[in-house]
Amino acid sequence: MKLLRVLPDCFLLIFMSTLCAGDISAADHPNVVILLADDLGFQDIGCYDGPVSTPSIDSIAKRGTRFTNFYSGCAVCSPSRATLTTGRHHIRAGVYSWIEDRRQWSHLREREVTLAEQLKQAGFETCHVGKWHMGLSTEERTKPTPADHGFDYWFATHNNASPSHHNPNNFIRNGSPVGPLQGYSCQLVVDEAIDWLTNKRTTDQPFFLNFWFHEPHAPIAAPEEIVQEYGAPKNKAAVYSGTIDNTDRAIGRLLKCFDELGVNKQTLIIYASDNGSYRDDRTGGLRGRKGMNWEGGIRVPGIFAWPGVIEADQALDVPAGLVDVFPTVCGLLELTPPKNVHLDGSDLTPLLTGHRESFHRHQPLFWHLQKSRPIVAMRDGDYSLVADPDYELSTNNMFDENWIPTIKSGGYTNFQLFNLSSDPSQTTNIADQHPELVEELKGKLLQINESIMQDGMDWHEFRP
Repeated sequence: MKLLRVLPDCFLLIFMSTLCAGDISAADHPNVVILLADDLGFQDIGCYDGPVSTPSIDSIAKRGTRFTNFYSGCAVCSPSRATLTTGRHHIRAGVYSWIEDRRQWSHLREREVTLAEQLKQAGFETCHVGKWHMGLSTEERTKPTPADHGFDYWFATHNNASPSHHNPNNFIRNGSPVGPLQGYSCQLVVDEAIDWLTNKRTTDQPFFLNFWFHEPHAPIAAPEEIVQEYGAPKNKAAVYSGTIDNTDRAIGRLLKCFDELGVNKQTLIIYASDNGSYRDDRTGGLRGRKGMNWEGGIRVPGIFAWPGVIEADQALDVPAGLVDVFPTVCGLLELTPPKNVHLDGSDLTPLLTGHRESFHRHQPLFWHLQKSRPIVAMRDGDYSLVADPDYELSTNNMFDENWIPTIKSGGYTNFQLFNLSSDPSQTTNIADQHPELVEELKGKLLQINESIMQDGMDWHEFRP
């Protein structure tokens, strides 16, 4: 074992992986990497015919499967992340809307089984870098940290990078504030991950890396030399594109590190966005934008790659979403999902591995956001059913936890039906032409809604 003491860290990982080739957990389980953008639109990146140069992300799509009907967990940040993390609708997990830690008790509930906990139980080392936004402690309130949700190591912010993506000062590492940093957020989180990979991992087991980038969420910033490739330095559209380009370059550095570690072929990579863009010109002509339960607010890129296992250079039009990530990782890695836990997502493994005929979605995709109009949306096959609430809330932009009893008991009205295969921009409501279909889908929507609301936490009564 003297050889191990003189090898550089990167080569040490390669050597240890070779030594453990016969170990089931190390050899049979790939590393798992999730790359999540923040407010990235359906038509922002190159492989979705967007205007931004993204060769690194495009290369992941080239060696994997790209979904053309992929959906966020919600039309805003925090709930979408809760859905991704648990495979469950975010209200079940305790998150109704985006979280303001200083004013709300809301957070991802500790009772939830997260993907990090599932993988940690299977022997993975786990690391989260980037935005968190599922609740962190303040002076007023104590909340769980990423460590309480299965992460061995974490480097995160409560919400957005502050004061912007450039030189952020609000990162926390394993519970301790880091202070002002020099550089751009996307590059800093990749720096942290590479350092963890090469210097701070403690075992030779597979790793789970959870990258939640801040870009292109406002307030935006990117290197001027990159921004100038898309327009004037202060042009908001150009800066927005520059943040995406800069993130792609950071991902390129990560992929290069994987090459150096020799783990590219043993790594499952998933790329997506937490919700649609706040820019109307980046939604691919879809109706609505971030914060709305129209297609433009919830349809996002979705890419899965694992060389030799997931079909390469494949585009699928089957509806799927972040809610499916947890059960899909379990399916691909042959892990038993948590017992006695209702997963709203479905296992996409048959779609990803060339067995499309074997795929079955056990319940339609469903979204709820109390300030959106429509407040609910459901996709079942080609059809989208949306509805408004039959109650009124205050006009406050910030989520008010006193609304929860009304939300949990409230109903819906003004049901509208759209055929997304022929009308992806949702221009024509066809409910009057298909009353029987509306009633069928309405029944499914109300059944899902009832189940979710029964699980939902009533934070307005919560006191620790």
